[in-house]
Amino acid sequence: MIIRRRTLLAASAASALASPAIAQSKFPSRGLQLVVAFAAGGSTDVGARLLAAAAEKELGQTVTVVNKAGAGGQLGFTEIARARPDGYTMGFINLPAVNTIVLDPERKAVFTMDSFIPVANQVLDPGLIWVKGDSPFKTMKDLVDAAKKAPNTVRACTTGILSDDHLAILMTHEAAGVEFRIVHFDSGVQQLAGVMGGHVDVAFDNVGSVVKRVQSGEVRGLAVTDDVRSPFLPDVPTTKELGYPTIISSSTRGVAVPKGTPADVVKVLEAALLKAINSADMKSKMDAAGLALKPMVGADYAKYYADLHKQATKYTEWALKMR
Repeated sequence: MIIRRRTLLAASAASALASPAIAQSKFPSRGLQLVVAFAAGGSTDVGARLLAAAAEKELGQTVTVVNKAGAGGQLGFTEIARARPDGYTMGFINLPAVNTIVLDPERKAVFTMDSFIPVANQVLDPGLIWVKGDSPFKTMKDLVDAAKKAPNTVRACTTGILSDDHLAILMTHEAAGVEFRIVHFDSGVQQLAGVMGGHVDVAFDNVGSVVKRVQSGEVRGLAVTDDVRSPFLPDVPTTKELGYPTIISSSTRGVAVPKGTPADVVKVLEAALLKAINSADMKSKMDAAGLALKPMVGADYAKYYADLHKQATKYTEWALKMR
């Protein structure tokens, strides 16, 4: 009787010790959430929803997109960092938005770069300098010449303080020897309204935000802030072509999970997301949205994550000194 009781206790203990591993090996066993730190309808949200739909097929579970917009992404990024590290809450991280929030002491971020494990990058959306279709600025040279002639009068707008757009303006100040009058908006929708309404002269933005409007002639692209032309806007020159090789700016968007998420769970997500990103259906839909895929996982994504933080640090510190 005593022997049998001991045997049952031992079996019970072994079962208890094994249960977490068993549960983890079945990951995911229920639906997942993908937190997006920006409003529904924007280019980040569009890409996230396409990825969520494709990832469902690979994970065998629903992936629900949850928009947590506010404070330039800070509210959503905070929620991702504070989520339970079990893999069931993923989040879209926008770089360099995360970087600059961390670097700005006035933001009082409760997260650091180490609060996230980068899992899989989906998009690299190059910057685009654009104006209204009937703007007197026909070329980047026209814009630069006007800014040199009358410093701090040409109004250039961003989608937020210390956004990639803001950093691109600072890069342009440095490379072209100009000074724009910077106007900060909270979203691409406000930015578009500002330019089209004549309240600002030029937008520093991203290709994916206005690609259809450029193609239709509603707005005019002056330069793509990259070293290669965008396949979506092949007639728009790059900043490198125009003699500004240091004006290289983009917004990358990928999936991260909170620090502490088990490595085997991260690997499951990496494999599923990479397969979803590389699918023909994903490429077709992203091409239609004007969003350029840039798949990165594992060590490649981790290196990009770290290298971009170094670049963002330089211009963020410069911007903070200008306050």
